[in-house]
Amino acid sequence: MGKLVEGRWLTDDALLELETKEYEKANGRFQRGTAKFRSWVTETGEAGISGDAGFKAEAGRYHLFAALNCPWAHRTLIYRNVKQLQNVVGLSLVAPLRTDQGWVFDKSTPRFTDELFGLDAMHQLYVKSNPDFTGRVTVPVLWDKKTQTIVSNESSEIIRMFNSAFNEVTGDKKNFYPSKLAHRIDAMNEWVFNTVNNGVYKAGFARTQEAYTEAVTTLFASLEEIETRLGNHKYLLGNQITEADWRLLPTLVRFDVGYFTAFKCNLKALRDYPNISAYLKDLVRQPGVRGTIDLDVYRRGYNSKSPLRNPHGIVPVAPDVDFL
Repeated sequence: MGKLVEGRWLTDDALLELETKEYEKANGRFQRGTAKFRSWVTETGEAGISGDAGFKAEAGRYHLFAALNCPWAHRTLIYRNVKQLQNVVGLSLVAPLRTDQGWVFDKSTPRFTDELFGLDAMHQLYVKSNPDFTGRVTVPVLWDKKTQTIVSNESSEIIRMFNSAFNEVTGDKKNFYPSKLAHRIDAMNEWVFNTVNNGVYKAGFARTQEAYTEAVTTLFASLEEIETRLGNHKYLLGNQITEADWRLLPTLVRFDVGYFTAFKCNLKALRDYPNISAYLKDLVRQPGVRGTIDLDVYRRGYNSKSPLRNPHGIVPVAPDVDFL
């Protein structure tokens, strides 16, 4: 998917040798990178727990760049809807399939056209923010139109901003990260991220049998534990929806149509877990959530042509998924 090096875009071919060495160092295990932009939008514009001050919550000032098929970006799309931010934070969607230019827009389709700058590719936005940027070009990105810079490209922090920073602007007081549950939410998030959210990628991108077996075994052990937990509680931490539920949802909706086939996460299908299936349907029925889900995009995207995983680009026939 390419990478920016000192503001210059390099394609995968130029990075192949570097990535091969990174996998060898990790014994074939998939290693996820970290976000580089970590400022915060706050109610008053004061600095958050990282980054710079000056990003005050204001209607019309910020713009979200996201991808329908990216589970990390999906978190932010969910929050933008459930927190009533559709008319406060703008939105540009990249096309579902990446090219040798990484995440790109498709100007032939209004749905995937960037109406803010008319960009062709996301790496142009990163260079607009920092001409000497080095690193992966990822989504989501929260952009500040006032200072013409990226506020954040860390999804977990963007959803925290969306949860509370704009409450006075929208009047929406729903709180998915209540202080009394913060410690438990953080612990649940860490476990779910390591074993489920990122666990499917550890399995799907493993380059040794040992790395794959380790990842897929851990993944399904966690799903079994979640199934048991949901037999006792409506949601992960009790009877109210929290951030932990919204962070798990993007992985669940992609599981049977993508990860089961393309990532070899096939010990069981998600529909084989009755409690998880009921939980998934409940979350999808929450106002604004269903509109963030596109099963056909997931099916085609995860089974797209890949020299390692799917060299012929064959999209498998899949059963109908009924949680919608």
